[in-house]
Amino acid sequence: MKAGNFIKKYTMVIALAVVFILFTIFTGGRLLLAQNISNLLLQNAYVLVMACGMLLCILTGGNVDLSIGSTLCLSGAIVAKLLTLNVNPILTIIIAIVAAAIIGACQGYLIGYIHVPPFICTLAGMFLFRGISRVVLDSKTVSVMNKDFLDLFTSYIQIPGIDYNQHAISALAVGIIIAIIFTIYTLISRNKKIRAGYEVGLIYGTIAKIVVFDVLVIAYTYKLMNYKGIPIMLVWILAVIVFFMIITKYTVFGRYFYAVGGNEKAAILSGIDSRKIYFFAYFIMSILAGLSGLMVAARIGSVDGNMGNTYEMDAIASCFIGGASAYGGSGSIQGIMIGAILLGVINQGMSILGLPDQFQYVVKGLVLLAAVVFDVVSNHKTGK
Repeated sequence: MKAGNFIKKYTMVIALAVVFILFTIFTGGRLLLAQNISNLLLQNAYVLVMACGMLLCILTGGNVDLSIGSTLCLSGAIVAKLLTLNVNPILTIIIAIVAAAIIGACQGYLIGYIHVPPFICTLAGMFLFRGISRVVLDSKTVSVMNKDFLDLFTSYIQIPGIDYNQHAISALAVGIIIAIIFTIYTLISRNKKIRAGYEVGLIYGTIAKIVVFDVLVIAYTYKLMNYKGIPIMLVWILAVIVFFMIITKYTVFGRYFYAVGGNEKAAILSGIDSRKIYFFAYFIMSILAGLSGLMVAARIGSVDGNMGNTYEMDAIASCFIGGASAYGGSGSIQGIMIGAILLGVINQGMSILGLPDQFQYVVKGLVLLAAVVFDVVSNHKTGK
């Protein structure tokens, strides 16, 4: 692979590495503390989860869902209110997710079948669901203190006899197992491509990819081992990421989103029902927003009418920074995860440095603009 193509393909990975190193230096190494490394993903769990759904919306043609921050708030409000009434936590979670699914079904139907522009439909939803959330909460802050509910999202995996206090050996063991599985899978996948006649790069590139991934995974789980172990929240995040990675990369259903975004007319002529694709994009997006509402409510421990405000912007930014095309039809789960983590590193690094919030907005705005400009220029979309 030529240097230019390598840089183009791994631009955001390189940017993430540079930003992480810079903030590690500027914070005097505090960014690398075990607690900070553990909190890096936990504090951005809602972004990582909602970005998976936002990618589906963007793939359909650069469309976005502006209502997910309000849907997240409504989900959290329902949970907080029901828990104060001593409703069973599992039933509470089901009701909140069903409410989010109903929102997604309504918006998906309006966008897919009634052809209401996504921007207008979800903008209306942003105001509507925020207002309903405040009605549910009676414009108050409601605490979330049910231990059974909190344990589903905020506890840590501790194996008796192996883990104790802040020395969870099981976390490192899981990291080593993941590294071994990834190594075997990558080598087997490469051999299959060779036997099938596909062109593959030099073995050195594959080895470098394996080494970088394995080192990062083991280093991350080593940090988790020295804090409290693997957080349950991380399990939720990984489950969502893996599920959507499989959907978008290995299923026909997932490829339909790319087809509609790439050329909707051609997709329709080939037998794809674009109405269903739009419907499911926003339906799935709302369900993930509902799940994120549960996660945020559990992490913060309370819900108010402003929870989730501007969260939709973080999800959108993660997708575009992670390589999703502003024109639709292009993007990957791996890419948007890098985008989300990059934003997380920026937020956490600047917080550790004690910089005001306005600087975070300035930096995120510049990073987002740079990512979109890079996409437009690199793909030759600057024609008249």
